Amino acid sequence: MDLVHDLVHNNPNMEVNIHEAKTNLSKLIQRVVAGEEITIAKAGIPVAKLIAVPGDKSRRKLGIDRGKIYIADDFNAPLPDDLLAAFHGEEPKKKRRRDKR
Repeated sequence: MDLVHDLVHNNPNMEVNIHEAKTNLSKLIQRVVAGEEITIAKAGIPVAKLIAVPGDKSRRKLGIDRGKIYIADDFNAPLPDDLLAAFHGEEPKKKRRRDKR
């Protein structure tokens, strides 16, 4: 497949091999941004697809959740040993029992 020929002619289901994709990645990305989907093939077998990532056109307003979130004063306090062990995938250490005599 001649990539230059395909770039000139509008082929909505374009397929390129890995070498062509590596060599012409920026051109392929331009086509993807324009709305095309491009299939990348290895030995004629499709293995990947280049598609555009849907963009979020709206900007978020800062402070929209002000007053709705509470962070406790002890948020950064050290965790109890048993909970800390659980986060590390360890068994909590058992407290030793004192023998009463």
